[in-house]
Amino acid sequence: MDDVRKILVPVDFSANSCKIMALAASLAQRFKAELAVVFVVQSFDDYSGFFVPREPIAQFEEEMIRNAEEKMQSFIQECLAPDAQVQTRVLTGDVADSIVEHATRTGVDLIVIGTHGYRGLERVLFGSVAEKVIKRADCPVISINPYRS
Repeated sequence: MDDVRKILVPVDFSANSCKIMALAASLAQRFKAELAVVFVVQSFDDYSGFFVPREPIAQFEEEMIRNAEEKMQSFIQECLAPDAQVQTRVLTGDVADSIVEHATRTGVDLIVIGTHGYRGLERVLFGSVAEKVIKRADCPVISINPYRS
């Protein structure tokens, strides 16, 4: 893993995301790698035919993106040192697919992602973004359970 030059950290703006960011920042410093942070706004395109006209959904997504971009800036200030060099991006679409596609498109060498630790019915209902990213990514993925770190 000496060739790690770009590390991607998907976040959900939770307190646990700060723990994941700290580890990723440490790895980036150790490898002298770029640090990139993404947040994905779940696309509502698949739901456009369910009782709601398409236009309000589009407006809602635009508002979500604007809010996420603002939240990203405060999140970075809260979780990283003021002199940290980081690229940020807000994406839209399926969360796992968007993370993997962005990683491939931007030449990411390593993804550092947190898990929520869902079990049983929660896992069946919500699935695991981390698990999907691990299975689909072209690069290595480090998954972190923030409750155990």
